Amino acid sequence: MRVQLALAFVLGLIFGGVNGAVGIAAETAKTEPTGPIGLSTADHSRFEELKQDFASGPEVTKACLGCHNQASMQVHTTIHWNWQFSNGKTGQLLGKKNLVNGSFISTASNEPFCTRCHIGYDWTDETFDFAAEEQVDCLVCHDTTGTYDLKRMHLRKAKCTACHVTYDRKMVREAVKKPDFSELALKVGKTNRESCGSCHFLSDGGDGVKHGDLDTSLTDTTRDVDVHMAKDGLNFSCATCHKTDQHQVPGSRYSPISKDVRGMDVVGGSRATCESCHGLKPHPDGENAKLNDHVDRVACQTCHIPAFARGGLPTQTYWDWSTAGKLDDAGKEIVKRDDKERIVYSTKRGDSQWAENVVPDYVWFNGDVEHRTLNDKIDPAGTVSLNTLGGTADDARSRIWPVKTLRGKQPVDAGNSTLAAVHLFGKDKDAYWNTFDWEKSIAAGMKAAGHEFSGKVGFAETEMRIPINHMVAPKGNALDCEDCHAAGARLENVSGFYLLARDHNELLEKGGWVLVLLTLAGVIGHGTMRLAIRLRRGAAHAEVKLTSIYIFKRFERFWHWTQAALIMFMALTGFEIHGLYAVFGFQEAVHLHTTAAWLLIGLWAFAIFWHFSTGEWRHYIPSTDNLIPMVRF
Repeated sequence: MRVQLALAFVLGLIFGGVNGAVGIAAETAKTEPTGPIGLSTADHSRFEELKQDFASGPEVTKACLGCHNQASMQVHTTIHWNWQFSNGKTGQLLGKKNLVNGSFISTASNEPFCTRCHIGYDWTDETFDFAAEEQVDCLVCHDTTGTYDLKRMHLRKAKCTACHVTYDRKMVREAVKKPDFSELALKVGKTNRESCGSCHFLSDGGDGVKHGDLDTSLTDTTRDVDVHMAKDGLNFSCATCHKTDQHQVPGSRYSPISKDVRGMDVVGGSRATCESCHGLKPHPDGENAKLNDHVDRVACQTCHIPAFARGGLPTQTYWDWSTAGKLDDAGKEIVKRDDKERIVYSTKRGDSQWAENVVPDYVWFNGDVEHRTLNDKIDPAGTVSLNTLGGTADDARSRIWPVKTLRGKQPVDAGNSTLAAVHLFGKDKDAYWNTFDWEKSIAAGMKAAGHEFSGKVGFAETEMRIPINHMVAPKGNALDCEDCHAAGARLENVSGFYLLARDHNELLEKGGWVLVLLTLAGVIGHGTMRLAIRLRRGAAHAEVKLTSIYIFKRFERFWHWTQAALIMFMALTGFEIHGLYAVFGFQEAVHLHTTAAWLLIGLWAFAIFWHFSTGEWRHYIPSTDNLIPMVRF
């Protein structure tokens, strides 16, 4: 019965199944798309709910919530919405709402200005309703036209010079036009580099000012600047790595992952780390396999981001608020530019220093970040670290990371020895940009932040360290070994460990020199003695035919000469490793030096085994009976 059923099944496939399959294929081939197919499963321009006249942003959000009815509640739990982060490791309450930095200093009292980068509508003071669902601005992230953020920002009608030190007056009329919310609602889509960059590229004072590895050059860049975001490369959006889950965006400068030990993610997942895509052994076997030994203690970014601010735009490296407030003889504000048209002084912001193609600083970093807050005491006479990156060479969680160090000089409460919140922006008489009165502006800022001000204004040197993650160069432009393994190289100031070619072990090096000199003495002495004996015997026995007699076996002669050759070769490669010359190249010299060392150790081990197994070790022990004959011989 089973045989009959199987035979019937096969015959069915032959005579019926093929025709059936052909029929299905033919039917499928008849179904053709009526228009271009988009990448998304939804074309918002076809939704009837969005085909209406919207007078404001909250009206658009309300329409969005008709379908995406969980979106606002998800957004309400994110740091993008609350600007607050509770660090469980340090117990600090962080976030833009609470911190003081070296750029625009503080958010408190400056909400109408700072919250141009908030993903909500109309956060202008402490009365903002963080629970209102309609106050979430869907467009600021999901606009695909590239026009919304600029118009949204200018709706607040702030003084142009609050953002623009100088500006083209011809552009003002277009910039302050109200956004067309009806058109924007029909053109929403996934986030892109432009929408994320409208805040992150321009944060704290302008294009590339703060981060150094994030600026508008990344919106349309090339592989030599960033292999991931280049249009002629992988063309990643920010969300390719910072893949969201319920609007939670992975990747945090308050609690970053400095050392990812999990390796590759499953398809579609990402922890916004190099390892989640490239794994824990990113370099293929071969000549670069040794680089995988570095992964445990050196961040990928250290080698693969040789410099930041490489896209043709500078980043700010120093910001001196203490010089702000100067006016010219006519009582007008001053603006000075350098030969590259970069603003190096303005009355509103003080002195600025800029740089491109900046080599990072390097530090041990374990992912722990402690920030200086208004509650912390400082020493105004010293350099105040606005944040401290944890990590040491002895900490297994630490790796060597590249960072941008933004240095500056900013106002502090000299009486209380604390940092100061400053009221910069506003239409009132206490705003610094209106009156250039530090005492009034600090008093207003500290009051808004909930802190007392002593009334005594001071200025302190500050520095803030920002880990570098973007502008990943092509592998051909990554650092070479010599960029770190050399005296005075990039890692000169990274302490706590022995770095080959930078550091020196006095005992080991003296031992090496003794070994080299003894080998030289042995070779020269042995050769000289052989030559002298040959000449002496030749003169004494000119007419006698001499026959060479070897007291060492062939292996022993090979061992002695090979040992000498290996020691001299190790000296040759060792000198190159320490930078005295370049013959093989650092990487090859290390490889050859290590190979020679293992061969020498193996040779010694076999020689010891040989002498003990054959009993020949006794020949090296002189006795009173044969000591004098041995010397004479």
